[in-house]
Amino acid sequence: MKGSTAPRLEFRMSLSHGGSAHRLRAEYEASGGGSMPGPRAALRLITTLCALAFLLAAPAARAATLLRDADLEHALTEIAAPVLRAAGLSHGQVDVLVIKDDRMNAFVADSTRIFINSGLILKLPNAKSLQAVIAHEAAHITGGHITRRMDNMRAARNAAGLGLVLAAAAGAATGRADAAAGLAIGAQSTAMRSFLGHSRAEESSADIASIRTLVQAGIDPRGALQVQEIFLGQEALNVGRQDPYMQSHPLTRDRFRATQGLVAAAKVPERNDPNTDYWFLRARGKLSAFLRAPGWTLGRLGDSGSRDIALMREAVARHRQTDLPGALKAIDGALALRPKDPYYHDLKGQILLEGRRPADSARVYAQARDLAPRNPQVLGGLGRAQLASGQFAAALATLEEARGRDWADPRILRDLSVAYARAGNNGMASEATAQRYALEGRMQDAGIHAKRAVDLLPRGSAPWNRAQDVLDASERAARKR
Repeated sequence: MKGSTAPRLEFRMSLSHGGSAHRLRAEYEASGGGSMPGPRAALRLITTLCALAFLLAAPAARAATLLRDADLEHALTEIAAPVLRAAGLSHGQVDVLVIKDDRMNAFVADSTRIFINSGLILKLPNAKSLQAVIAHEAAHITGGHITRRMDNMRAARNAAGLGLVLAAAAGAATGRADAAAGLAIGAQSTAMRSFLGHSRAEESSADIASIRTLVQAGIDPRGALQVQEIFLGQEALNVGRQDPYMQSHPLTRDRFRATQGLVAAAKVPERNDPNTDYWFLRARGKLSAFLRAPGWTLGRLGDSGSRDIALMREAVARHRQTDLPGALKAIDGALALRPKDPYYHDLKGQILLEGRRPADSARVYAQARDLAPRNPQVLGGLGRAQLASGQFAAALATLEEARGRDWADPRILRDLSVAYARAGNNGMASEATAQRYALEGRMQDAGIHAKRAVDLLPRGSAPWNRAQDVLDASERAARKR
């Protein structure tokens, strides 16, 4: 995580993406800015994540973690954008996010987010197969399957006697991977299968719609066959040996043959897109470099697909081996090939910050910010480096800007509370901490800090109102316990 001494991708969960976030952004701007929208607005967004909350409540769940990284998410945007446009959606409406899980799976839990396991990305052979997965999940959104599944979820929740939690836990709030909380997803959980599972009729409908979407986008639909081929034969296995994707997306030989027919009827020539192929290799390369052993990565640099990706992967591996000179030499090599790439500057800033060179890190992060001025994770990294190098006033301004663009990122909120405390503004520090705890679902802790903020902030001000909203929500949660 950026700012930690242990090199890794940022492992955290954020709720500030998708169409709901854009609606809430208007409320944020109407409030005069300078902080984040009120928790009443945040809780409305949280309500849209009741699917995730339901999974968190599943008793047989095993924890997984959401991976957040500016480079990774940009790559997924490049890959997903043509698919979502052809499906009648857009990246502004639907975000594609990655869960740290070696098992192969992809699912939609609401109409604004597609979740893909890191294990599936690492297993897929090329960009068009990942685009086929995204097209299929988008078809579940446009086909109305999510709305029906929400009704099924409510029925299953009532039957199991499970209540909704206020929020899905936000990972990396403590800055440690071992403390990072995320989505709790139980592969053997009846509750999860009831919610995430699609009927065979829905799968058939999504297959047809996704092939149509791929063809309309000019993408070779053979990627859909490549995905299904990975799972062929698993229908004969018991549930415990199947990948989660197989459980939630039932595949039969008949369905595979039907997809073959759809692809053949499309009469699209075999082709690959160099841009999406590059970003797929980059996303997969960065994931594997952070998630697999450094020695494994260093032994496979030749499989990276391009020289800059190989150097980026080497930089990550050297960094994870605490070889700062080697890591800097490699990332500088990547930057020599792509000097205007903000995400390579972002990675260099992370390497320097975690290598205990915060002043140098802040200078490099400033370059990343200049190249990607609206990216909240880049801004968050810059603010973190400014904090670490003693630039407290600059850090406060940067982190407020980051919160304005991703107001429900708990890591930004944590750093912002530190910046306010350094500035002697304990009221705003407590308000930011209360918001962070509320987003994590830690309503008792949120209430403690909200009460402190209410006592310190000017009564009736926008931050005071937000703190009061958290306090009210905390008291409601306490009555329900």
